Amino acid sequence: MFCTRLIMSSKTRNPPPFKFVIFFSSLLSLIYFMVSVSIIHSTALNYIWLTKSNYVDSSSDTSINHVVFGIASSFRSWEKRKEYIRLWWKPEQMRGCVFVDKMLLQNYANSSLPPICVSEDTSRFPYSFRGGDRSAIRVARVLLETVNLNHSDVRWFVFGDDDTVFFAENLAKTLSKYDHSLWYYIGSISETFIQNDNDLSSFEMGYGGGGFAVSHSLAKVLAKVLDSCLHRYPHLYGSDARIYSCLGELGVALTHEVGFHQIDLRGDLFGLLASHPLGPLISLHHLDNADPIFPKKTRHQAVEHLLKAATFDPNRIVQQSICYDKKFSRTISISWGHAVQVFEGNVLVRDLLQVRKTFKLWRKREIPYSNLYMFNTREVDSDPCKRPTIFFLDSLSSPTSSTDDLVVKSIYKSNGFDNCVEKKDLTKKLEEIRVYSHKLDLNIKQMQARRRQCCNVLPSPDDKVVEIAIRECGREELAYMHPGMSTLGHEPLTTAQH
Repeated sequence: MFCTRLIMSSKTRNPPPFKFVIFFSSLLSLIYFMVSVSIIHSTALNYIWLTKSNYVDSSSDTSINHVVFGIASSFRSWEKRKEYIRLWWKPEQMRGCVFVDKMLLQNYANSSLPPICVSEDTSRFPYSFRGGDRSAIRVARVLLETVNLNHSDVRWFVFGDDDTVFFAENLAKTLSKYDHSLWYYIGSISETFIQNDNDLSSFEMGYGGGGFAVSHSLAKVLAKVLDSCLHRYPHLYGSDARIYSCLGELGVALTHEVGFHQIDLRGDLFGLLASHPLGPLISLHHLDNADPIFPKKTRHQAVEHLLKAATFDPNRIVQQSICYDKKFSRTISISWGHAVQVFEGNVLVRDLLQVRKTFKLWRKREIPYSNLYMFNTREVDSDPCKRPTIFFLDSLSSPTSSTDDLVVKSIYKSNGFDNCVEKKDLTKKLEEIRVYSHKLDLNIKQMQARRRQCCNVLPSPDDKVVEIAIRECGREELAYMHPGMSTLGHEPLTTAQH
């Protein structure tokens, strides 16, 4: 036993060299493995972080150059409606095509209009909606054919009709909120309840006339499967219902954006534009079925006038600001770039946010629920003396030259029509409203969490003019008629007072 212990002790004290080498090598291997795993893990995290960081920066820079348009038209409608497209199309910045059913008589190449593409034959697809138009199949395939144009550096595909008017800067700004590498289908529904509530459309369908956007990643997949979907939906009426149905099969839902406007309304759109929802104006449609949006102008001239205002401050166009003139007991509601309403007395903000029904029903024949809308409405007051005095946009200018802090002056003038003889002399004397504002340049976070801006009534030179400054609201500021308090609590724009 003693000998055994001596031998064991001797082995412990003097291990053979080869076992020592094996032990030491194993230890080094273990250390190397642990360090390698740590480095790989750290590198992966850094890569993910950098990729995410770089992607956010890239996404925030989305511009109209990253958009490709697919515009549905026809041989029959093109001549009449091409002037609407000419108003907003910028050939040096925009890409896309106008799709027609057959070649046009005139060559529009190298003009101020988009290129013309002749749609592919769709006779192999079934269409069974009684009384409908099978061109809906051709228009649905505009998506596929636009994707197949194979433009480079595309983030979004946007689709509309030849009478859709897009506000391009606002479109790009809105799309910049979203990650184009994900699957997005963005648009809006009809303004009327009955148009959405039937078997032919949906409360979750992006209407093609108002326009809708599809992210590049989704559009590529949708283009591959669209034809198979078209065979399953011959009974549907329109093209947008077919797109919606196919996206439903892919499991994609509509992302609603309030700036897309189908305009399933007739007559005077003033009420809608005067109380536009909080969000950039992206599109207008069906303008041939509406009155000119400015008095004493043709439809074409009126749209051009609004688009001109948008060049000064696109993010602010028709955005509503409300302020109170305590001194003269007046409520003022501004739809920037369109019109200013002056009410006598105190009108609550809640009432001003509701859309006045200046327009008529889309369906000329009234049927159950045809008078219901997808927003809160108010009847136009039957008493003309309770209606506001309206001042429409006349002109715009910029008193400052700095692009970093551009101040825009917009002037609104009365159209001269007022059926009330009982209004206060002070209101009757008003001829002009001057509005001063900083150019609105919203970042991504501001787009995601919008807040309406406030305004102040400034000291005016005489009784014929009211001057107003729009500004950011204070953190806890409320817009209401302050009792016993001057409305000049802020001096927001020193430039505006000169």
